[in-house]
This record gives sequence, structure tokens and C-alpha cells, in this order.
Amino acid sequence: MDEESQLIEPQDQSCWATLPDVCLRRVFWWLGDRDRSRAALVCRKWNQMMYSADLWRYRTITFSGRPSRVHASEFESALWYVKKFGRYLEYLEIKFMNPYNALLTKKFQVTMRGLLSCLGKSNSRLKSLSIQHLELDRLVWRHSIKSSFIKSLTFFLKKMGKHLDYLNLKGARVTVEQGCHVLNSLSYLRNESMASELNIEDFFSHHLAVYSSSEFNKTMSTFRNLVSLTLNYNCISDELLEDLCENNSSTLRTINIKCHVHDPHGQVIWGMSWAKLARHTTNLKVNFFFERVMKYERLVRILLQEIPIRSISLRSCYFSDPDWSMRPTLLDLLPTFRHTLQKLTFEFNNNHESLDEELHLLILSCRKLFYFKIWAFLDVNFVERILKSQEEGQCALRTLKVRIYTNRYETNEEDRTLREIYRKFRKLINSELNYFVIAYPMM
Repeated sequence: MDEESQLIEPQDQSCWATLPDVCLRRVFWWLGDRDRSRAALVCRKWNQMMYSADLWRYRTITFSGRPSRVHASEFESALWYVKKFGRYLEYLEIKFMNPYNALLTKKFQVTMRGLLSCLGKSNSRLKSLSIQHLELDRLVWRHSIKSSFIKSLTFFLKKMGKHLDYLNLKGARVTVEQGCHVLNSLSYLRNESMASELNIEDFFSHHLAVYSSSEFNKTMSTFRNLVSLTLNYNCISDELLEDLCENNSSTLRTINIKCHVHDPHGQVIWGMSWAKLARHTTNLKVNFFFERVMKYERLVRILLQEIPIRSISLRSCYFSDPDWSMRPTLLDLLPTFRHTLQKLTFEFNNNHESLDEELHLLILSCRKLFYFKIWAFLDVNFVERILKSQEEGQCALRTLKVRIYTNRYETNEEDRTLREIYRKFRKLINSELNYFVIAYPMM
């Protein structure tokens, strides 16, 4: 027999011909779109496998924000995909990476209009939608383009609101009026939304006092099934906490709150509002993320002792202010939450004051603390003190990440000491800790 005849011998094809569908679907699952399309041309069975719902439940569509030949067809291929397989989608993530000019935002808006329209007609099972970091307040988004996109998104959410369980519009940067219009579409015709997870962190533009908007509070009162809510502190008010308590107390488990230095956060929130919410919800956990908000006077107005705080992150604070001190926050404020704190993240410039002792005492006082990450000016021996306390059972850390800032160009001495510390506590580290410690020149 010649070589061509041997290629089509039944015994050579039998292993694939008898492969169970579940195994074949798994093979297809690992293939990219181009390879799937090619595989679908092999035979009728493989072509049918191409249309298995399991293969198309999850989808991330990425649009490049800069024109190039490589990304020239991504807009067309995204629309083709939704027309072909959109009815199977359950989890959709859309990314638009740093648009370069108004021409690209217009192209994105037109593509999204077609994509959402097609999906709205063919799909009845979408559970999760994520469109992050659009930053619609940038100049590349002309007013007409932005309005058209918001209109398309709102119309789509009106259709899909009854199915959606998760909505993530982080970083959209819209006005209060636009934002409420989008969120209200989830409760279209029913006056309530059953979404369980909502992420509206940086959803509104900077500098907006959303907490004073009656329209926003009215919009949030339509949510009746929230399990997880992520938003900015400039959205928090007594009215919002009251609505969450009244409408979501049986389901709410997690609130993630970001407080940015450019967002207004001078509102007065009564501790009794937080206490009531914590009392009526089961095991509520509140996580705070502070960006460049460090002064004790501001933090103490926000971090009320009635809040069941699970984690606190103080980040990106590299400003030089001779009047600023971290010591009151570490000694007086954060220990207030020692019975609930589980995670602590610090990134700050404390070159003017040593905080090794205060940080060590804080870790020891928080008996539930299992995650500790810090980037700061520290003595290398701080790490050894933490590991010794861990070895003696005084703390129960599972993750320890430390970046030790120094004022020198070279960190040879610190690196040598850290290696000695690791060798000394190697058994403890390998058995109990996710451990990462380095010295870093901060010049």
C-alpha cells in the first residue's frame, strides 16, 4: 500500500473515531479560536463538537487601544464570535486597553452596539458581565460617542437584567446621572434587581460627592439580593447603609470600599448606622482600600469602631510631609479592629520615623491576622522578630510579604542578613508561610 492509503486506514483513525465526546470536548476546550475552526473541518462529528455549549460559556474579548496590523481585525472577529456562539455565553468580560484616539473609541462604540444588540437577541443565559477601566471621562471619548455607548449598554442591561447575577463596571468614570441611568436598567419593569454581585469601584468620576445624591440612594434601594458590593467611600451615606440593611440584610456578606485622596470623603457617617447593618447581616465583612489617604484625622472619621472590618490596605503613600506620622494610626486606631482584622497591607514612606515596634505590636494584637504585606523603611531584624513570634505561637500568619526600603544604592548587607534569617527559620517558612521578603533601594 502506498503512503496515502496508510493515512486513511481505519485502525489508524480508530483511536479518534471512538474518542468519547467528553474527552473530545476537553481537547477542544484547550484550543484557541483559530485551531478550533480548523479542527471543525476534519469531520462531521468534530464540526458538531465545535457547537458544544461548554466551549463557549466563558469569553474574554480584548480590544487594543492602539491601531496596528496585528489588531486590525479584532473588532470584526468579536462581532463574528457573538453572532456565531453568543447564545451559549454565560460569563462575558470585555477589555478596551487604553484607547489612543477618538477614532478608536468610535470604532469600539460601533462594535459594541452591534455586539450587545446581537447578544440581546440571541442570549438568555448570561450571568456575568464585566467591562472595566473604560474611563469615559477622558478626552478621547467625545460626548456623542460616550452617550451612544451608554445608551447601547443601558438598552442591553434592560434586556439581560433578569438573568445577570454579576455586573462589574469598575473604572467607567461617568456622571451621577449617567451612572444611575445604567444601574436603573437592571431593575427595568420590575423596580428591583436580583444581581448578587455589583462592582462600581471608580464607576463615577473623581471629585463627585455621590453620597449626597438622592437619585443614587434611590437607585441602590432597587437592589434586593446583594451578596457582595464594591464601591467608593464617596458613595457611602447613612441612607445607603439603611437601604442595605432593609433590602439586603439576609444576603449581604461583603462590602469592599475604596477611598481615594481625590474623592470627597468628608461626610459624617454615624456609627449606629454601621452597627445596625452589622447586627442585621450574618458575618458581614468590610474591606477598606485607601489610596494616598494616610493622615490619622481623616482615617479616624472613616474607620469607625462599629464597622466589622476584615482587611485594611493603605497604599501608594509616598508623599513627604514632615507633619505626618503613622504612629497614631498603628497604636490607637487599627488595634480597635484587632478582633476582626484578617489582612493588612501597607505601602508608605516612613523615612522620617521608625515604626518597627509599633508594627510588631499590631501584628501580635490582631489574633486573626493571617495576611501581612508591607513596603516601608524597616530594620531587617523586623522580619526575624515576626518569624520568632510566629514560631512561638504568638501570631498565626499564613502570608508574609515584606519589601524593606533602604537609602543606599547597594543592599548586599541586607540581602546577606535576610538569607541568614531564612536559613534560621527555613522549616517554619516552608511548612506554614507564603513568604517573600526583599531589600529595595529607595533613592
